[in-house]
Amino acid sequence: MIHSHEHDRENCHSNDCCCGQEQHEHGHEEMARWWPLLLSLTLLIAGIAMSAMDLAWFQNRWVRLAWYAAAWLPTGLGVLREAIEATREGEFFNEFMLMSIASIGAFAIGEYPEAIAVMTLYCIGEALQDRAVDRARGNIKSLIALRPDHAVIVKDGERTTIEPTDVKPGDIVEVKPGERVPIDGTLIGEAAAFDTAALTGESVPRVIEHGDEVLAGMIATDSVVHLQAVRPASESAMSRILRMVEQATDSKAPTELFIRRFAKVYTPIVVGFAVLVVLLPWLYSLIAPAFVYDFAEWLHRALIFLVISCPCALVISIPLSYFAGIGAASRRGILFKGSNYLDAIADVDTVVFDKTGTLTTGHFAVSQVVGLAEEQVAIVSAIEQDSPHPIARAIIGYHKPAPLAVNDLKNIAGYGLSAMVDNKRWLVGTARLLEHEGVDYPTALNNMVGTMVAVAVDGRYAGYIVLSDEPKEDAQQAIDSLNNQGIDTVMLSGDKQALVDKVAHQLGVKQAYGDLLPQDKVEQIVRLKDNDSKQVAFVGDGINDAPVLALSDVGIAMGALGSDMAIETADVVIQTDQPSRVADAITLGRRTHNIVMQNIAFAIIVKILVMVLGVLGVANMWEAVFADVGVALLCVLNALRLMHTS
Repeated sequence: MIHSHEHDRENCHSNDCCCGQEQHEHGHEEMARWWPLLLSLTLLIAGIAMSAMDLAWFQNRWVRLAWYAAAWLPTGLGVLREAIEATREGEFFNEFMLMSIASIGAFAIGEYPEAIAVMTLYCIGEALQDRAVDRARGNIKSLIALRPDHAVIVKDGERTTIEPTDVKPGDIVEVKPGERVPIDGTLIGEAAAFDTAALTGESVPRVIEHGDEVLAGMIATDSVVHLQAVRPASESAMSRILRMVEQATDSKAPTELFIRRFAKVYTPIVVGFAVLVVLLPWLYSLIAPAFVYDFAEWLHRALIFLVISCPCALVISIPLSYFAGIGAASRRGILFKGSNYLDAIADVDTVVFDKTGTLTTGHFAVSQVVGLAEEQVAIVSAIEQDSPHPIARAIIGYHKPAPLAVNDLKNIAGYGLSAMVDNKRWLVGTARLLEHEGVDYPTALNNMVGTMVAVAVDGRYAGYIVLSDEPKEDAQQAIDSLNNQGIDTVMLSGDKQALVDKVAHQLGVKQAYGDLLPQDKVEQIVRLKDNDSKQVAFVGDGINDAPVLALSDVGIAMGALGSDMAIETADVVIQTDQPSRVADAITLGRRTHNIVMQNIAFAIIVKILVMVLGVLGVANMWEAVFADVGVALLCVLNALRLMHTS
């Protein structure tokens, strides 16, 4: 008995009291939603009061019937309409039908106040649950509101305001202090500070240097800035984030899918049980004449059974738990592609990190040049100038590229680069590259602790460049947090084993593997998953680690806002460069899973208890309604705790 539209608030009527209500933006529409509830509740309370006062005119059966019918209509019609619509769609066994049967049945046996109570309290509970869902959705909708609605382009000294979608790559866009950047672009002019909270969840402004990329959604804070657009607005970082978050609830968690299937099977079963509650005592009375069968009494018990059997608490609170979890994560700069990944990350027992740019800053600096003349370093810089790798950026920053033609440039994956310059063949990369190409080199290079780029010219060793890279500020915190959660930590790197061991020891990483080619990293993940039966999350930059991200149980791309590959390949995208957010994501996944399990256990135990009491005649209709609505509201409130996860 799943909701006919699964609480997505799409098929609603403006005056319906029941679920299916989209959050209204105007006060009078919100009031229109609550007026039927208040009217029914007022008439119900007044009717009970007049019965208690034993007013003569109210004792007339037809007066009481008319009064309670008037109290039933404002709420009952909406629920009955939803029941009919669901039946037309092929879902006869739905919660609206259950409530309609229970309420109309109570009316038929003269239990008018209980009939009204079933509808009114059910609808009040649904309305409160709708508000809770709207509140959870607000986390997501607030992101959508961040999308800029205009862009100012500058051309020939003239400023023109246009739609962001009309900005073309290469256009110059002006952004004033306090305005949101409408497109992704490179900064023209001096360094400027930007508020990146919408993208990263960080409140501290970030200073972006001349020539660096500024992403849509950031806010200029201290000066007028000019950007050169690098991609259409539809492909900006903000647009990709919004698409991810908007689509996140489409991928359902296994628990959520199970509850949907369970509800569809469960409802016909409980309806069958309710019928048996009426029929079995009657059959027993046929073989045991001493047993007095009262049809109205057993029908009343069956109706109580129907009311409490409504699985609203599960159907609403479980999707809401995942939705709240996704919303809470997005506020922290953690984007889950779907609720199924919240479940998957909760089961992770091993986190594998790529070293460079993930646990370390990736901001290399040349610390030593050995055996190479200045002009040779300039040629190495020229060979590296088109590479996006952090090591290449460091060498280019250290020395300006030589103005020479670089021909036949080849990227030898996992080893380095090969190129022709001035009719000479240059090799730039790891010591293994030289070994691979048959170049003799000092064996001491294999034992160096540090990132080293070896150089050979025309088959002869020429020298090497040493670069340094430090762990990120919160890398230690990230590893400590994971270790404290009982999660195994592993580090993979193409750097020499000695360097990898040094960083691993410094941070407390339990296992570290160096000298790895890209295919070696894949093999390590396969070994962990198959041989060690681990649930593995891999954390990388989303650019060079696509195969490993795709292979792991949970692929996490970190600090990859501008990367299409990260959005396509990763299951989780962390918008900052903070590895500590990995531990936060796992904590949030586990907390979401725990709350889902709590709600399932609580709802089932309470409902079974009240069902039994109802069949035994101990629980009355009022208690059944309060139990149903109360359990649902408590489960919803429990789910909303995720929104305040610290």
